[in-house]
Amino acid sequence: MPARRGDRGQVAIEFVGMVPLILLLVAAVWECVLIGYAFSLAGNAADEGARAGAVTGDAACAAAAKEHIGDAWGMRADCTPSGDIYKATVTLRIPVLYPGLNFGEIRGTGGAAMEKE
Repeated sequence: MPARRGDRGQVAIEFVGMVPLILLLVAAVWECVLIGYAFSLAGNAADEGARAGAVTGDAACAAAAKEHIGDAWGMRADCTPSGDIYKATVTLRIPVLYPGLNFGEIRGTGGAAMEKE
């Protein structure tokens, strides 16, 4: 009478089958983290740019917005006075798994009261 093998090796087969799903889930969570971080960076850069632009003008706005953002994010800053408010809009590329490989854009806006002399 031959010996029955039963469930021997079943855990290894299930593990091999689940690894791709687990890796896909980790990649999706990481992408969500990067998108959230990009929103945070864009909003903060726009606020910083608007504050600097309200005091000293357009060149300072763009420089202040770019100060804390690396080149891989592909930042663009649009700074304009609008009445008594100085507005800044910062656009960043949405990264796919790491900054540098991109598939869209995120926009952050900020405003500050114009400084009167």
